[in-house]
Amino acid sequence: MPPETLLRGLPLAILTMALVSVPVLLLEPQGLPRMRALEKELAGVQAENAELRRDVSKLRADVKELRESPTAVERIAREQLGLVRKSEVVFQFDRK
Repeated sequence: MPPETLLRGLPLAILTMALVSVPVLLLEPQGLPRMRALEKELAGVQAENAELRRDVSKLRADVKELRESPTAVERIAREQLGLVRKSEVVFQFDRK
């Protein structure tokens, strides 16, 4: 074959090979379906990270409030621990 024929046929051969191999590579299990599954997983992880960031911000605000405000400490002691001052009288009623 003359070299001119090879030079003309080479781009056509490369194009044909690309047209055959690209769909095969995209549709195999490690191709496009895997990429879509990873994108879906990434979106889930990003949403979870955003929720955790909100939780961390809230906890930091709570810690700051507890460090700076004695009334916040008293509120927590009353609500969560059921503590009262020595001078207070507690009445307990049955819930029937």
